This record gives sequence, C-alpha cells and structure tokens, in this order.
Amino acid sequence: MVTTKYAITPTVNRETAFILWFEEVGSKDVDLVGGKNSSLGEMIQQLQPKGVRVPTGFATTAYAYRYFIKSAELESRLKDLLTDLDVNDVTNLQERGDLARSLILNTPFPKELEEGIIKAYKILCDRYSNECSRLQEKYRQECEIETQNLDVAVRSSATAEDLPEASFAGQQETYLNIHSVKGVLEACHKCFASLFTDRAISYRHRNGFDHLSVALSVGVQKMVRSDLASAGVMFSIDTETGFKNAALITAAYGLGENVVQGAVNPDEYYVFKPTLKDDYRPILEKRIGTKAIKMVYDTGGSKLTKNVEVLPQEQEKFCLDDEEILKLAKWACIIEDHYSQVRETYTPMDIEWAKNGRTGELYIVQARPETVQSQKPANVLKTYRLKDHSTVVTIGRSVGAAIGKGKARVILEANKIHQFKPGEVLVTNRTDPDWEPIMKKASAIVTNQGGRTCHAAIIAREMGIPAIVGCGDATNKIKTLQEITVCCAEGDEGRVYDGLLPFEIQETLLDNLPTTKTQILMNVGNPEKAFSLASIPAQGVGLARLEFIIANHIKAHPLALIKFDRLEDEAVKEQIAELTKQYENKPQFFVDKLARGVATIAAAFYPKPVIVRMSDFKSNEYANLLGGQEFEPKEDNPMIGWRGASRYYDPIYREAFALECQAMKMVRNNMGLVNVIPMIPFCRTPEEGKKVIAEMAKHGLKQGVNGLQVYVMCELPSNVILADQFADVFDGFSIGSNDLTQLTLGLDRDSALVAQLFDERNDGVKRMVKLAIETAKKKGRKIGICGQAPSDYPEFAKFLVELGIDSMSLNPDSVLKTLLMVAEVEKG
Repeated sequence: MVTTKYAITPTVNRETAFILWFEEVGSKDVDLVGGKNSSLGEMIQQLQPKGVRVPTGFATTAYAYRYFIKSAELESRLKDLLTDLDVNDVTNLQERGDLARSLILNTPFPKELEEGIIKAYKILCDRYSNECSRLQEKYRQECEIETQNLDVAVRSSATAEDLPEASFAGQQETYLNIHSVKGVLEACHKCFASLFTDRAISYRHRNGFDHLSVALSVGVQKMVRSDLASAGVMFSIDTETGFKNAALITAAYGLGENVVQGAVNPDEYYVFKPTLKDDYRPILEKRIGTKAIKMVYDTGGSKLTKNVEVLPQEQEKFCLDDEEILKLAKWACIIEDHYSQVRETYTPMDIEWAKNGRTGELYIVQARPETVQSQKPANVLKTYRLKDHSTVVTIGRSVGAAIGKGKARVILEANKIHQFKPGEVLVTNRTDPDWEPIMKKASAIVTNQGGRTCHAAIIAREMGIPAIVGCGDATNKIKTLQEITVCCAEGDEGRVYDGLLPFEIQETLLDNLPTTKTQILMNVGNPEKAFSLASIPAQGVGLARLEFIIANHIKAHPLALIKFDRLEDEAVKEQIAELTKQYENKPQFFVDKLARGVATIAAAFYPKPVIVRMSDFKSNEYANLLGGQEFEPKEDNPMIGWRGASRYYDPIYREAFALECQAMKMVRNNMGLVNVIPMIPFCRTPEEGKKVIAEMAKHGLKQGVNGLQVYVMCELPSNVILADQFADVFDGFSIGSNDLTQLTLGLDRDSALVAQLFDERNDGVKRMVKLAIETAKKKGRKIGICGQAPSDYPEFAKFLVELGIDSMSLNPDSVLKTLLMVAEVEKG
C-alpha cells in the first residue's frame, strides 16, 4: 500500500477545512479529526519511517460536522429531543436515539461538504492505482478494476475519543468494503448519525461528556484485503492482569470486525517485550482458537460483507506464523514507546491490525490508548478467593480476576435487553455496543463466543465486571433465573459454578513495604497465574515446578511422544495424536509446551531469578500420563525409587530428559530469559550430580556458559551430610523441607498411621537444616528453602532468618505476612 506522502492542495486554514489527509494530522489534532484519525496521522508521519505500515486516507473534520449541524439548524432540535432523556430507561433511550439519528440522516449534506468528500475520494483512488503494478499477475487486473471505485473503510472518530481515561471504542459506527462516490457519501452520513447511537449516548452520559459538545470526524481509509488472510487486535499490556512486559495478539481469518465484536474465538499469542527488543524470539504462548467463521467481501450479494464458514482443517491451524507474531509484537512496542513519549507517561496501547492476503504484508489500521489496566492504582493488590466450590456449569476464558454472582438472564437478541434486571448475570452469544446500556448493571457476563480482546471483554474490564468469554455452550447450559457464581480468580480458565457461592476480597496496600536482607521468593507452579502473581512484591521465584506444566499442558509421557509409532495402546495413540495434531514431530510438542510454560513464569518475574526444578514425578505419577503405563516400572515405594536425578542419565530415560534440556535452552538462548536457574531434584550423591551436569552439557546447557548456574535440591540426608561435596558440583542449594522431614524421620506423611509425626519443626529436622546452611555458607554457595515449612509456621521462618539463610520461597498467600515478619526479625 502507498506509504509516501501524496501532493495535495495546501490547506489555507486547517481550522476551517472540511477535509484533512492523514499525513496532515497528528496526535495533537484530536479536536480537529477525533482520536482515531489523529492517531492514524501520527503513525503515518512518525512511525512509518520505523517500519510500521499504515494504510492512508483522509478525514472529514470536526469543523465539517459542526458546519453541517449549524447550516441545517439542527443543534436546537437535537437539544430539545434529548431534554427528557433517561439513559437508565432502555425504552426512553432507544426512542431518543432513534429520533436524533433520523433527524441527521434526513438532513442532506451541504453541497460544499459533499463536493469535498467526492474530490478527496477520487484522489485516494488515484493514489492506489499505482499499487496494482507490484501485485502478482493473478491479482493485477482485479486490482485495476477495483481502484476505479476503491474499497475503503469508513470509520467514525469522535473528538472525545481514545483518551487514556475513556476509549469510546465501538460507540459510533464503522462501515467496511465501501465502494463508489455514492457509497462513501452514504457511509459518511451514517457515521455522523451514529454520534447518537443508544450506546454512544449512554457512554457519554456515564463519562460526563455533553452530548452537543462532542463532534464527529469520519476517516476514509484504504481497506486491507484481510478478507483474503487474517486480522485481529493486540494490546501492548496483558489485558487481565496489567502486566506491562507482555504483548497480547489475537487473530482470526477474514476482516477483523469478527474479533472486535467477539463473533469468533480467535488464536491468542503472548510475546515478552523486553527481550524481544533485544532481538530474541520470546513467544510465551500460542493458543489456537476455533475461528469458525470469517468475514469476507460479499462480491456477488446485496451486502458489503458476509460471514462464511472456515474449513475444519483451516480452523486447526494458527493463522499467523512466528515471524508475523514477532513483527506485530515489535510494532506494538514501537507504538507504545512512541505514545508514551508523546504523552510523557507510560501509555499501553490497544491496536487493530490486518494482513493483506494478496501481498502477505501486515498493517496497523487503528491504535488507541488502553483505558482499563493503565488507570488502576499500582499500590493496591486486590485479590478474590472462593470460599466454597460446587458443580461447574461451563468454562471459558476468564476476563479480570474477580468473582460475581447472581441470577442468570439468558438473552440472545439485543432487542430483548429490556428484560434484564440490575444485578443479574448476563448470559448471551456475544455482545456489541448496543448491549452496553445493560452491561453496566450486570454482576457478571458470560458469552458463548469471543476472545480476550472482544467487545464483551473490553467493556467488562472497563466496568470492573468479571466476564467469561468463549464458553461455546453457556446459553444452553445456563437457564434464566438460575443462581450462579462466575469465577475469574482461578487462573486463565474461568468457571461458572452452580449456586451463589461465598467469596472474599482482600485489599493490600503495597506502599512503604520494608526491604529485607533475606530474599523473599515465591513458589509458582501454574504459568497461567504467573502474570497476576508478579504484582506480589517477591524478589523472584524460588521454586517453579515442571510437574504442573507436564500434567496439565503436555499431558503425555515424554517417551510416548519420542516412541509414538511404537505405542501399543491404540486408544492412547489416538489421544496423543489429537493432542499433538499441529506437530509432525511429536517430541517438539513437549519441548515447545514446556518451554513456553517455563518462559511465562520467567517473564513474569524478569530479570529477577527464577529457579526451575527439573521434573520430579515419581514412577506411579509418570505412569498416569498418556502412554506412561508402557514405560514406567511398578515400584512398591516410588518416593525413594526411580525419580529425579537418577532418571536423567539412565539410558532408559535420558532421551526424555534431553527434551527438558532443549526446552530450557530455548527459554534461555532463544527467548533471552537468562534469569532461569535449573535445579536438580533428588540427587543422591555428588557423583550422580556430575553425571547430570554432563548430560545437560550434551544438550547445550553448559554450566557457566551464558551465565548458567545449576542448583540442587537439599532434601536428602546425604545432601546435608555431603553438602561440602555437593557444593563442588552445584552453584547453590534449595532446601526441600517436605522430603527432608520425611527422610530424616523415616515416615510417609501420606500414611494416616504415621502422618501425625510429620513436623518440620522437629529438632532432628532443624539440626539438618542448620548443618546444611552452615556448610553452604562455608563453601560460598547460596542456600534457600522452597519447602512448605516457612509458609505454614512463622516460628520456622524466624529460625531460618536467624541462621542467615539467603532466601525463602513461599506460597503466594504467605509472601506479604512473612516479608513483614522477616523484617522484624532482621531488625533484632
């Protein structure tokens, strides 16, 4: 698409111009052409030189709108019909809005405004006629015909829009695939009228804007042929947690309107911004969406666009490749950095993008400040926790981290929204801006369709309402007046529970927290919670367990993936084939999933240390993974059997351990997350430790290279007694108080017969801990603890501080109280 400035007749006075080209406006021109158009102009002028592609066009000005209103003497008439407006009365709101729109649509444009729009559109057609020559032969003739009546998007851009504190997103109308002078004029007229949609009137009222002080600019922009490829939305901040270092990209086939409206469940990609800027490839997550439909041009029909079904084989593919994901994420960084500089404050961005199916090129078609997470106070940690659980009715993607409950109201059509009562849970297929008058009254929102950047998700965040989107079956599973609880506080997966369940809200002020000599770290197992946990003031992660990622995200035994063709159980083989259907190379599935899980945790706390314990399943736990039965021995006492280090160098298992090493190498070398410190569990002897170190080096994890440290769990009596020898092999220790207690006292805490004897505070255990700390200190090695004891017992934490332990890794809910206690102990 055209990226150079086109010679146009100089405007004598911008303040009284009807038309301004995007190249003529910038971020300071919101009063002239609205937020959307001023932002497009800003990017074309300032960011295209940095490689960010933006299709050009022109804008009718706010002056043109006011000229139209004044010349037709509409202001007093609009004022009169809005006099008895009651936005809380849906019927009254609909009546007033309909009257206002009809008044504008039935009033012709002034001739001079009409001529200005026609002239600009014809110039735009000429500008793009040169583009056809660089297209492939199969598209060239088609393009030459199209440029005679150029396909454009006609978008509303209000002068009180895309402000950091109020987005006005979707309040006015957008018209896609508009052709011809007549089509452009009609769409511009409709955009003017859309300043008085029901949702726009309600939104202005709620945000304290005067209805007649806001003007409407219209942007006419060359369409990107994403109907032949894909489009979507991206945020330069995590939309759920406010985590600033990740960009979220959503994508679906066809025009982007389906993603914005929540009509499809899109693909989702997370990219880590800090190391991306250093040219690493930190794609933290790739989630495939169903993408069941796509919006395309309706070339042979009476409508401008239509939705068609996506073939099943296409639905199962990602609609962006890794290079495209990384390019979009880099653009998100460039756009965010630019607007933060312009506004002189950190400004995360909400960005729409599209891919041209003819050329394969990516474009940015809109960018506005994000208006929810960026407005939240940074000094308050607010957490929700369910106190009880019940039957799960349906699941979907959680929006926000809150909980809401009430009677359900299932509404499938916008013309039935008057049935909704305040405090109910809105359950529907999807929402669009017409639903907003009732959304603010809901205790929660549940939809069948949509992803985390859809309309329902954006509005729910803006209003502070929990929402679960993309359930697929919510309107079938939930009945009107059924009492339900909508929980978004349990990670990435949102759950709708039957009944009104009790929950608690805890608010913690993070101002003036003390600093401690003892590092306060956190235990983190679930990558889906990592971004939200990062707001807790810990100094890193002392224990990230691979077991959660393997059991919940990979689900298959690593050897079953390596030896997939030799599996004997056909049912298991079928399940693994379904799980890995995007992978011809089954072991790579294990590597990618493990790497992304670890990387997400490492990114959340970057550049603080993140100690990742390599796999420590016992043989009976490994056997429970898909295909595990064919590779695992039957052991009478798996706790002290074939686990941890003894597996890693064993000829039977070393191929599987190699996959773990490849994942760690990907995290550190490809993604740039060098804050990851691998830790070896259940290492019985120093000689065994040396074998594991050698095995890791074979797969690119060489101790000391690229700053790589390797820690060992101190959880066996031998680890304590031979700590001086282990210190010659490893760079640090982490005490596992659970296993150390069991093995010191010779008991199984899962046995009801002896469980009462399990106590980390036993003198024998404490002596072991004391000896381990003293030996590590003498050898100049760091030593921490990652077991349960300091989380459960404040007196044990005090004991550790007095011994001079370097760090304590705690469960998330224990971090703050232990931090305060440690500060007191250190004071003496």
